[in-house]
Amino acid sequence: MITKSLAPDELPGQAGSLLKRGFRLALVAGHDDGDRLRAVYLFTAAGPDRRVELHVLLDRDTPRLPSLAGLSFAAGRFEREMHDLFGIVPTDHPLPQRLVRHFRWPQGWYPMLADAGDPPEFGDLDGPYPFRTVEGPGVYEIPVGPVHAGMIGPGHFRFSVVGETILNLKARLWFIHRGLEKLFQGRTPEGGVELAERVSGDTSVGHTLAYCLAVEDAHRWSVPQDAQRIRAILLELERLYNHITDIGALCNDVAYSVLNAHSQRVRERLLRLNDTVTGHRLLRGAIHPGGARIIGLPDRHELAVIGADIAEIVELALSNTVVADRFTGTAPLGRDQAADLGTLGVVARASGLGIDARHDHPFLSAEFPRTVHTRTDGDVLSRFLVRAEEIVTSIAMISSLTDMLGGRTAATSATTGSGGCGVGIVEGWRGTIVHRVELNGDGRLGRVKIVDPSFFNWPALPLALADTIVPDFPLANKSFNLSYAGNDL
Repeated sequence: MITKSLAPDELPGQAGSLLKRGFRLALVAGHDDGDRLRAVYLFTAAGPDRRVELHVLLDRDTPRLPSLAGLSFAAGRFEREMHDLFGIVPTDHPLPQRLVRHFRWPQGWYPMLADAGDPPEFGDLDGPYPFRTVEGPGVYEIPVGPVHAGMIGPGHFRFSVVGETILNLKARLWFIHRGLEKLFQGRTPEGGVELAERVSGDTSVGHTLAYCLAVEDAHRWSVPQDAQRIRAILLELERLYNHITDIGALCNDVAYSVLNAHSQRVRERLLRLNDTVTGHRLLRGAIHPGGARIIGLPDRHELAVIGADIAEIVELALSNTVVADRFTGTAPLGRDQAADLGTLGVVARASGLGIDARHDHPFLSAEFPRTVHTRTDGDVLSRFLVRAEEIVTSIAMISSLTDMLGGRTAATSATTGSGGCGVGIVEGWRGTIVHRVELNGDGRLGRVKIVDPSFFNWPALPLALADTIVPDFPLANKSFNLSYAGNDL
């Protein structure tokens, strides 16, 4: 890790140089250091794994820095988040409106500042939300949400439509600010695990592993390879049960409900397998700072049977002409669009971007083959196939890692020493997860910044839905399957 301290006016030049050299902006975090504020920009690159942090020191009374929105789409959104939570102003920002700030928070209240105090009473409504107005003959609007029929988080979708064709879609999120990053402060590193496991309930392993890697990086702990192998197995088990769930849901959205029933049957079998491995269906309680412990290794024969079962479901889906017609060409996201927005994970790979933290930022020394994707047109079919093909790779990885462990189910490093700051990067089932941790002098958590891949991928959904018909919205939305909880921290 390379760390540089900058004055605000030095930021654009340094950031621009890194972006031109192929780095991506992975995280931006505000910090309250007491006598001053600080903004941390984390840039990462692959081949080999490289990480650079730019620390911008700011006057507490007038915290301002130049906006990087013109250099990076993601930077513009991080800056708006930082302004809402810390009051740090990005000057010359092209869209200086609230992002995460609840629309009934009082003006001038910034919850992440040390002296913010308890949450105040809700104030007056902060004006109407600035939806883009689309006008013309036959144009009308369809509002959907924020309350939905399923057990999902709140999100409002405003469609501007002619006939059934979507001209414009605006996704409004951040109805619930849980204050999750604030809840980490003052906890011991071990005490932060239960929060990390609940950042997004379907990604317990991904977020917990990223958090533990960040803590270990801050302490400069060397974690045994057996512990990393166990963690990798858990990460792939999480990928399996989520991917087959999405495969079934996509089939259900085109009325092939029998395949969804079979996918749910397989999902239940995988959840029971998770329970035999960790004692928890969602794989919680197995990963801790410094190591990992499970109660048993996955049964290779059972995994092979599950793999064959999934392959049959995928074949039945793709051989159905109605499924193929509904999937093909629906809600396409082009490669350049995906790259410009900084998309990650399934969404990025389905559009032809080879982004995968398992290879770009590996925490395990073993080399595993990249999944070869047969279709990267960025449509629903591509996102379906990425999931199906990754399942094959995940099962092979789990089997290989199980052999390497030779029956061993626990490993932990010596967890002593002073701490500092550290970063953890993990390829969760949705995409790259990043946690950044700063420890206080007493070893407790001072600041934890979390970036779920959904933060990067939500803006891509409206773009992919342009010129798609309204009845295909549920299908396209499910093909992205983004997290509300991971986004609304």
